[in-house]
Formats: sequence, C-alpha cells, structure tokens
Amino acid sequence: MPIKTQSDLPARESLERENIFVMDENRAVHQDIRPIEIGILNLMPLKEETELQLLRALSNTPLQVDVTFIMVSDHESKNTPTSHLNKFYYTFKEIKHRKFDGLIITGAPVEQMAYEEVDYWTEFEEICEWTKTNVTSTMHLCWGAQAGLYYHYGIPKHPLAHKMFGVFSHRVMNRKVPLVRGFDDYFMAPHSRHTEVRREDIEKHPELTILAESEEAGVFLLMDTDGKKIFVMGHPEYDRVTLHNEYMRDKGKGLPIELPKNYYPGDDDTARPNLQWRSHANNLYTNWLNYYVYQQTPYEYTNIEDIVGK
Repeated sequence: MPIKTQSDLPARESLERENIFVMDENRAVHQDIRPIEIGILNLMPLKEETELQLLRALSNTPLQVDVTFIMVSDHESKNTPTSHLNKFYYTFKEIKHRKFDGLIITGAPVEQMAYEEVDYWTEFEEICEWTKTNVTSTMHLCWGAQAGLYYHYGIPKHPLAHKMFGVFSHRVMNRKVPLVRGFDDYFMAPHSRHTEVRREDIEKHPELTILAESEEAGVFLLMDTDGKKIFVMGHPEYDRVTLHNEYMRDKGKGLPIELPKNYYPGDDDTARPNLQWRSHANNLYTNWLNYYVYQQTPYEYTNIEDIVGK
C-alpha cells in the first residue's frame, strides 16, 4: 500500500530503505483513486519514532492511505522540535471540520495520573465525542485505549503493583471476528504500562467484545459491536528496540525498572532483542483498514464537474 506523506517527512527515508512504498503529494494527486483518509492523534513524547512505527504498520494492503498527523493544543511537547510539529502536524482545532475514514489515538506517558489531571483531558474528551460523527472507525492504543474506555463507557483503570513490561503471549478469543482473521491461536505482543483495565469491568458492557487476552498481561484487544471503536491495550506498533530504549532510559535514570519479560535472548540486555510480534501486528492493522475502514466508509466523488464530458 502506498503511504502518502509530505516529501520531506523524516520517517519517509527510513520507510524507503525498508522498501515500503511511500508516495509524496505530487504523485498522489495524479492517482485516479479514492485514498483512505487516516488521522493519527500522536500523544507519544517521541513523535518521530511513533510516526515511523505507525506508518510502517499501515503499509501492508493495496489501499492508498493519506495520513494526517494531529496534536492536541493544550499540551506543550518537550521531546519533539517545534519546527517538526509546525511543519507536519495539525492541531485538533484545525482539522475538526474534516471527516476521516480512520483515526489512531496513540498511548501517552500519563497513565499514572488521574484522567482529569491530564492537561489536555478536556480536549481529549472533545476528540472522543467528535469521532462519533466524523470518523468511520477509531483505533485506541495503550493509554489511548484506557482513556477511550473511560470516556465512552466509564470503565476505570487500576494501578499495577509492577509495570507490565515485555512481550507476552495472547490467546485469540473469537476467531469469527474479521479483526483477528488470519491470527494464530496464540500470538506475541509488547506491553509497557503501569495500569490495567480489568475483564470484569469490560464484561459489564455487552456491547464490548474481548478478542484477545493474556494470562499474564490481561486483556489485549477488544471492540464495540460495529467496530467503530477498537481498543488495543499494548503496543503492537513497537519496533525491535523500543522496549530496549525504554529500559535503558529508565535504568540510566536510576528508576525502579525490571528487565522486559520474554524479550532479550537469555535475558541478556546486551543481546539483540528478538522481533516476534511484527507479523500479527501487521495483520491487525491490515484487518482494521480493510474490514472496518475501507469496507465501511462511503466513496464520495469529488470534482465531479471535471469528469463530466471527458
């Protein structure tokens, strides 16, 4: 699938080195097809790293995807250059009039705070409400999933005694749902979080279906009845070294961090980590784009006057 980006987006060069088809604006305007409009509300501190991870994950179907990066207005990013944000990002206020086929809401390093204490919580609530009318399907990741469940259903999060950190095995619960089509019975996925949403709280809402969970890491994947809201408790978009970088960062700061589980060969943090979740992560995003975005969103002809008479 060609990913449409601005020609000078830093992630573009990395994607091209991986032989991922990236298309700039000039070529895209000559494509006589209706692209899928995907917004990415990027709440992660290292935004350029998250951009690369998510663009990579969205690159595995024949569909053309037009990506718009979105940021909240009520928070000052300290880890991404202002020049990058000004050039490649829109605030929610700037795009709230638009319609999107799909939206991804990322995680954020604020999970140990009460939702109402997060400086952009009011804007986050506005975005969640906006998705009900302006987005065909929204995928929430990690904190974005917990916060979305809290806003839409009042489901609380609970603190963990120890950080859920590492790569864990998950079992598929309902194979008939298209979102997990092609998954093996068990699959691996990364987690990095201090809080959890519990199964018993989710089960109080019959409109929610749990699709995958782990004996150790808990619920991983769930969705509402029509697939307009999808919640992923982990980080399937992470690349090989993301957990390593988080571990080394916290270790270097002297923070109480345990070795990520099921990650380093022989639990040796000098060894190259095993990449053991990429295929199912790609499958998840491909199924979402196909079954819950592309198959559900209407095709709207634009500039029809230019076509008449040709």
